[in-house]
Amino acid sequence: MVRELLGDYKMSQLDVLFIHHNASRKIYQGLSKDYSAIEPPIWAALLANYARNKGYSVKILDCEANNLDASASAKKISEYNPRLSVIVVYGQQPSASTQNMEGVRQLSDEINSSHNHLKTLLVGLHPSAVSRKTMEDEKVNFVCQGEGPYTISALLEVDMDDVNQLSKVPGLWYRTDEKIKCTPPAPLISQENLHIELPGMAWDLLPMDKYRTSNWHAMSNGSDKGSFASIYTSLGCPFQCSFCCINAPFGNNNLENWNYGRNKFRFWNTDFIMEEFEKLHKMGIKNIKIADEMFVYNKKHFLDICNKLIEKDYGFNIWAYARIDTVKKEYLETLKKAGVNWLALGIESGNGEVRKGVTKGKFTEVNIRTLVGEIQHAGINVIGNYIFGLPDDNLDSMQDTLDLAVDLNCEFSNFYCAMAYPGSKLYLDALSDPSVLPEQYVGFSQHSYESKPLPTNHLTSAEVLRFRDDAFLTYHENIDYLEMIERKFGSTTRAEIEKMTKIRLKRKILDEA
Repeated sequence: MVRELLGDYKMSQLDVLFIHHNASRKIYQGLSKDYSAIEPPIWAALLANYARNKGYSVKILDCEANNLDASASAKKISEYNPRLSVIVVYGQQPSASTQNMEGVRQLSDEINSSHNHLKTLLVGLHPSAVSRKTMEDEKVNFVCQGEGPYTISALLEVDMDDVNQLSKVPGLWYRTDEKIKCTPPAPLISQENLHIELPGMAWDLLPMDKYRTSNWHAMSNGSDKGSFASIYTSLGCPFQCSFCCINAPFGNNNLENWNYGRNKFRFWNTDFIMEEFEKLHKMGIKNIKIADEMFVYNKKHFLDICNKLIEKDYGFNIWAYARIDTVKKEYLETLKKAGVNWLALGIESGNGEVRKGVTKGKFTEVNIRTLVGEIQHAGINVIGNYIFGLPDDNLDSMQDTLDLAVDLNCEFSNFYCAMAYPGSKLYLDALSDPSVLPEQYVGFSQHSYESKPLPTNHLTSAEVLRFRDDAFLTYHENIDYLEMIERKFGSTTRAEIEKMTKIRLKRKILDEA
């Protein structure tokens, strides 16, 4: 093994440092101080535990949680002096990886200018989706295409200065003689080996006291945003919504075939997941996000977990993602008893033709209204997720979406603009006219000054963004909504919502319009 050949000095070095960068202020503007979540870097913690179980010495540096800018982060990395620095590029939402490249660029530039002896690898959703472009654009040594574990362990076993050895590392992009090269993809971790190869998160390497949940999640926990953790029970998604890029790391690395990620949906077994919940309980964690792109999907999987949570009676305040067409009335009592107090529903559009155009499903407004009512009747709060600016949207169809949102009156609503996230079909379509894409990574953020959504077949980017910003205020300043919040959660929570809506986002394309 190469470690045996590197001598005592190299053996005394930290093998690998996993890094979660920090760009929250640019991404969220004024919302970053109090209203954006500070979430444990779940994929970094999974990879760290994987590497540690393979016998490597491992640390995690969470730059966001520790409020480190790029310069301070690079200095800290240099102090650790790892053989390999792995910058993990994921976001709080699956499609938010690209916006986080803003922090990656700042950090990698700083490392390159002041600490260029460090070897850096990018791993995550964005670098996997557009590996060559990432390698061309960023000042890093390596880019991983794929989910990462096998690439990382193989890279740690070779001399990273020897290009001949690099060619043996699967799923790796690297430079040689000023040329960019890549190796064949690494295999995905199999369903059978998922709990063995990725045996949970390295909780002990994270500053758990510095994380906070979303403001709406805390409504049902006395507005206490602390004591927060995220957890996966599955990887990937069985669906192929054209605006989403979640499956980019989990496919065959062929972006010319947009359906490449199909059938890469894997589950940890229930007993293993319960061991993770037990760890969180012992740490005193109360607020939990189940980060699966689709938790309420496989009946046996999620109901087994819920029934075991009911037996344990941990008292967790949980939120999870679901689809309109996967939630059944008969599930709701079990979900509620398990501590699932919030379900985030991908409603997306109030117009059936617009939904059909992005392969979202065939459910109708009737389905939506009935289901939301049933969920709320069961005592579970609803986060309605809506998207403005899908390809077939016009002002009338976007108004349909806003009208539906106001009528549903969910306990919280997220209003997004359609973005051409790398790894999505919308991105591949947008490549025919690259001028529609943001010029900067931060332009993919929903909340940044530079935000630039896709134009539709009928509307400009500015028209879409203006509608989204106005819709957010229309919904959360609506008196029916505020009175419902006060009845359910109290006057303090209502005041927090009112305070949030006073933070007005500045937008470059609206200033220029």
